[in-house]
Amino acid sequence: QVQLVESGGGLVQPGGSLRLSCATSASSFNFYSMGWYRQAPGKQRDLVATIIRSASPNYADSVKGRFTISRDNAKNTVDLQMNSLKPEDTAVYYCNVKPSYYTNYWGQGTQVTVSS
Repeated sequence: QVQLVESGGGLVQPGGSLRLSCATSASSFNFYSMGWYRQAPGKQRDLVATIIRSASPNYADSVKGRFTISRDNAKNTVDLQMNSLKPEDTAVYYCNVKPSYYTNYWGQGTQVTVSS
């Protein structure tokens, strides 16, 4: 069992920035993937960004050029730097890790609200 602890959500004005961080209870060195998803009210949970092993990150089209995902296997963390935030980025953001292709763990979620 892998425990995930997320931090960094909050309220920010449009155009502002936030950084989300997710710490894992196990070594992430051999994890298949680490990433972030989000779920807005009344909508499905969608991929925001993910890193599979040491490959280049994969981003949703809606966040390309604004969000940056980073994975630190020495610290067992995956972070999401969010810049130029828009009201439509408002959602609960969930950390996701897959130690292998067939196993899946989720964080508890952290609220991000973009509003003036």
